[in-house]
Amino acid sequence: MRNIFITAVFLAFAVPISAQDFNRGVEAYRSGDYVTAMNVWRPLAEQGNMIAQYALGVMYDLGEGVAKDSKEAIKWYSLAAEQGYALAQYNLGIIYEIGEGFSQDSKEAIKWYRQAAAQDYALAQYALGVMYDLGEGITQNSKEAVNWYRRSADQGYALAQYALGVIYEKGEGITQDYKQAIKWYRQAAKQGYAIAQYALGVMYENGVGVLQDNVIAHMWYNLSAANGNDLGGKNRNEVAKKMSSEDIFKAKAMARKCMSSDYKNCGE
Repeated sequence: MRNIFITAVFLAFAVPISAQDFNRGVEAYRSGDYVTAMNVWRPLAEQGNMIAQYALGVMYDLGEGVAKDSKEAIKWYSLAAEQGYALAQYNLGIIYEIGEGFSQDSKEAIKWYRQAAAQDYALAQYALGVMYDLGEGITQNSKEAVNWYRRSADQGYALAQYALGVIYEKGEGITQDYKQAIKWYRQAAKQGYAIAQYALGVMYENGVGVLQDNVIAHMWYNLSAANGNDLGGKNRNEVAKKMSSEDIFKAKAMARKCMSSDYKNCGE
């Protein structure tokens, strides 16, 4: 869940005016004492502290220390979002996009994603790209999707990098460009994103945008499988049927070296 990821993020960004009080809540939250965290943050939120307001929104959103309550989550997210807090704006977008506990509202989701995206919040930029890509609550527009995916991808967000790769590979609404597809798949793959690793393996196996190379294809499929993608394992086993035992050994060694170097040395 994207919300759970954001829960961790707000702890890292927690530097409000009442830092000492707020951080008591952070310590309680990290230790799983949600009741104390709520008791510390609520007075700060009621005084207008936007990060405390956001924190209460997260707790109501996820049902941490309180009963899960989408309306209360929206209330607190909205107070923080109206003060310009990008993480709250993004989470509001998620709630309205999913429509959990009430009617889905794609237009409202786009409104909040756009505000967070304008602050260069990478996850919101990606989310806005998805809305344009799929035409959810807005006219489908591949060029706008690429614009927002790219802004997110340039900040290193792997899902946006992969999405850019898909758009360039398919050439839907924009000029097909396999080299760009490879570039973005590779960037996401080197962050350990299993689906991008699989996609890169397909490109190498078929020689699309790169020189055909079963050894490198096997390596990326193997890495994808190691990161939990069953299709990676399936394709690895299929491409292995076309390889010599020496090449399979080489591909496996490359995969180990790639992973142990945190994807910095992948033999390409």
